[in-house]
Amino acid sequence: MSWNEDQEWEKEWHGNCVNSLNEELKQLVYARKMGLKLSGNGKSSYVFNAEGKNILDIGGGAYSLLLKCDNLGRAMVADPCDYPEWTRLRYQSANISFISCLGEDVLKEDLGIFDEVWIYNVLQHVKDPQRVIKNALASGKIIRIFEWIENGISKGHSHNLTKRELNLWLNGIGKVEYLNETGCVGLSYYGIFVGNR
Repeated sequence: MSWNEDQEWEKEWHGNCVNSLNEELKQLVYARKMGLKLSGNGKSSYVFNAEGKNILDIGGGAYSLLLKCDNLGRAMVADPCDYPEWTRLRYQSANISFISCLGEDVLKEDLGIFDEVWIYNVLQHVKDPQRVIKNALASGKIIRIFEWIENGISKGHSHNLTKRELNLWLNGIGKVEYLNETGCVGLSYYGIFVGNR
C-alpha cells in the first residue's frame, strides 16, 4: 500500500470518531508507560495534571491525550488526518490548537518550542519516522514516547519499528515490554527522552 492508501485505511478505521472508548482505554496504558500520572479533579478520575506545561502532541488524532489534561499551558495537536469537523470543535472548546500537519513538517510550520512533545502509537503510520523524531527532539525539552515495535508491515502500518532504530534516533535507551492489557497486545517501546533544547 502507498502512504496515501494507509491514510485512507486509518481514516476508515476511526470512522466518525463517535465511539472512541477502545482507543482511549489503550491511551491510558500508553500514558502510564510514558510516565503520566492520573490526578483526578473531583469530576473525573481520568485526568492528568499538565502543571501549566506547553505540550505538542504529534499524531494525537481525533482524541488526543491532551483532552484528558487539566492545567495545560499552550497545547497543540499536529496531525494530517481528515477527522470530522466536530472533533476540531472539541479541541477548540478545550483551548487546544489543532494543526493539519505531517509530523515530518512540524519544524517547517514554525510551531515554537514546547516543554514536552508526546508521540504515541503514531510512528508506524508516518512517512519518515526518523524525521518525526528529529523534529520532536528539536521542538521539545522532553519527549514522551510509546510505540509498538516488531509488528511487521500491514494495512495502515507502513513501518516495522525496532528498539535499535528508536534508541539510535532518540539518542537514548527506551524500555521494551510485551503487553497484554486493555486491548494493548504486543511488544512495546516507551520512555522519556531529553530534547535538543
